[in-house]
Amino acid sequence: MQQIPFGRTGRMTTRLGFGAWAIGGTWGEVSLEDAKAALHAALDAGMTFIDTADVYGDGRSERIIREVLAERGGDAPFVATKAGRRLNPHVAEAYTGAALEGFIDRSLTNLGVERLDLVQLHCPPTPVFSNPEVFAALDAIKAKGKIADYGVSVETVEEARAAIRHPGVVSVQIIYNMFRMKPAEVFFPEARARNVAVIARVPLASGLLTGKMSAASQFAADDHRSFNRNGEAFDKGETFSGVPFEVALAAVEDLRALVPDGATMAAFALRWILMEDAVTVVIPGAKSPAQAQGNAAAADMAPLSAEVMAAAREVYVRLVAPHVQHLW
Repeated sequence: MQQIPFGRTGRMTTRLGFGAWAIGGTWGEVSLEDAKAALHAALDAGMTFIDTADVYGDGRSERIIREVLAERGGDAPFVATKAGRRLNPHVAEAYTGAALEGFIDRSLTNLGVERLDLVQLHCPPTPVFSNPEVFAALDAIKAKGKIADYGVSVETVEEARAAIRHPGVVSVQIIYNMFRMKPAEVFFPEARARNVAVIARVPLASGLLTGKMSAASQFAADDHRSFNRNGEAFDKGETFSGVPFEVALAAVEDLRALVPDGATMAAFALRWILMEDAVTVVIPGAKSPAQAQGNAAAADMAPLSAEVMAAAREVYVRLVAPHVQHLW
């Protein structure tokens, strides 16, 4: 797979990475055997970037990564984790240096490393992004050698724009897919100008852009696609990218006609994201080796034509934008 610089960190990454939320929890049952096999398959396919968080399965995702990397040996991939969502209540004033360092220490143990490659603030309340004390605390933790770099994970483009005004922020993780085009219009030019790495998450809109769902699709009780459709547990934009399910299904049907011959819709959706050069790495999840291998296929797809890109945007403007453009 193609390797590119991860912003200004001096690290390299493949443009396709592995999102490790699903192997941690809230995506239905995933056995330890399947979780490890999915990650092994992604790494076997050449991916060199893994994204996780301390709250994914209360550390399960991080511990699975540690086990898999220990089994493989050799050069370790770039592992990014997140911190902050363990705060209870999850409020801006709770983002203190002591709290963040405690979370980082826990992730160091879970991942079995002496220094984290990248720690990201995990979609904190909006006021955090304009609080210089939080970023000064991260600078201090970095000076201790516990983290190599830090970034942020955000819900909105305005949060992203506020975050990159802090000079220590090397990366921004944001939802970007065919149902969420606003970042390319509002934020990506600024990220590119500041050499900030962009991690595109929720690239398949919680599975909708695989083209495998229907009005009859059912989800387990512990799957966020069942319990968070209206933001009951966290921002509703994390579930189906915030698009009403029935609207999204109609958009998927229109997009299906654009999929190149011989490609899956999932690979097409990922290739669409890779057409944006401001995106450093995209992090689809996988719960099985087959899903990981299917995601990896996007790396070998030919570039999409201008006509296909325009047609995808037309679907977004006509069906999806009225539900998401003004919110995130």
